[in-house]
Amino acid sequence: MSKQRKITLQENEIPTHWYNIVADMANKPRPPINPANHEPIGPEALAPLFPMELIKQEVSQEQYVEIPEAVRDVYKLWRPTPLYRAYNLEKALDTPAKIYYKYEGVSPSGSHKPNTAVPQAYYNKMEGVKRITTETGAGQWGSALSFACQFFDIECEVYMVKISYEQKPYRKLMMNTWGASVYASPSDRTQAGQKVLADNPDSPGSLGIAISEAVEVAATNDDAKYSLGSVLNHVLMHQTIIGQEAILQMEKAGDMPDIVIAPFGGGSNFAGLSFPFLRMNLAEGKNIRCIASEPTSCPKLTRGVFRYDFGDTIGMTPLLPMYTLGHTFVPAKIHAGGLRYHGAGAIVSQLLNDKLIEAEAIDQLESFEAGVAFAQAEGIIPAPEANHGVATAIREAKKCKESGESKTILFNMCGHGNFDMSAYEAFFAGKLERHELTQEEVNDAVAKINTPEVV
Repeated sequence: MSKQRKITLQENEIPTHWYNIVADMANKPRPPINPANHEPIGPEALAPLFPMELIKQEVSQEQYVEIPEAVRDVYKLWRPTPLYRAYNLEKALDTPAKIYYKYEGVSPSGSHKPNTAVPQAYYNKMEGVKRITTETGAGQWGSALSFACQFFDIECEVYMVKISYEQKPYRKLMMNTWGASVYASPSDRTQAGQKVLADNPDSPGSLGIAISEAVEVAATNDDAKYSLGSVLNHVLMHQTIIGQEAILQMEKAGDMPDIVIAPFGGGSNFAGLSFPFLRMNLAEGKNIRCIASEPTSCPKLTRGVFRYDFGDTIGMTPLLPMYTLGHTFVPAKIHAGGLRYHGAGAIVSQLLNDKLIEAEAIDQLESFEAGVAFAQAEGIIPAPEANHGVATAIREAKKCKESGESKTILFNMCGHGNFDMSAYEAFFAGKLERHELTQEEVNDAVAKINTPEVV
């Protein structure tokens, strides 16, 4: 009997609703607060930046939110995405563990990001928005939103973290191909960028800085709205289409994971795969471990503090309850640009604080070693961000080998690395360093936070 490597779904099995985990959480995420008076903000405070339908989703308590048919029609360009049993990787590791991965790299932009870019562009289109501004780290989000905006005939303006802008020129060209304007951040186009450059002309940039620039442009132009690729509740909810499909596929495989793993930047990647499985824990009494895998260079979950903090560097956003290293923290120039963010989404932060999920940190050398091992076994070259999830999955598989216990591991192969080969070139040339923040660096970063504690 041949082994079933690829578990697929039919087009009519694409989920019809997104899952909102807030409905099943005993401790709901704390609300965002006004930085001036520390009072909870209402939906009206978000209206200058987001269309009203997205604001409703941001504060929704409903368990499921219907996916518009127009969005599902675009999803059909690449969804449902395949689930694979990694037999070759299991053999290479000589582990009794069963390893599966959900492959989101089949999307037009090569990652999971269009799962939220498409509905965000759609809701903006329905409200007559002509221009959307955004930030991007490695370029995965920027390229996804560029694709979505082109599909719905909306102008797209992207502020790309400078170090990634320089490291990943083909990501910029993808955005240009879909009609977007792309600027290296910090730029001289905004007051936020000018302020950063005045303090540090050689700033490599950060997602926090790029967010400040994109928010400023949207907030000061009536024809523009802002779009975020992670962190916020509605963004995480859109991504749950991944985990819902994965549950159906695992059932078809006659299996169910003991451990669910995904890389972690702001939360959308991890939430997309894990939240539907966490629902099984919260509502059905299951005991599936869900592990967020972050870089040691930006370890907000494993070494940060649970505080109210700004989502951007300059301080233009409301204060959000999050695990954070401080909004002024600028991570090292690692190639996993999509994970270089100082904070974590409010929902994920609350789940971690309540010990309903786990987190671990991976240094970039271990992550690339894992990515190469995966590519040699399974054939797909992962994005640098995806390598973190691979590395954590390999760690868990090795634990199974040591204990002799067979567990089922599922991780999110969130995107391919076909446009990130300069990162692999640096790895093979021995130019990447094993980087981990010292405790002094963590203490220094956290000491700069002067915002309220989460009570």
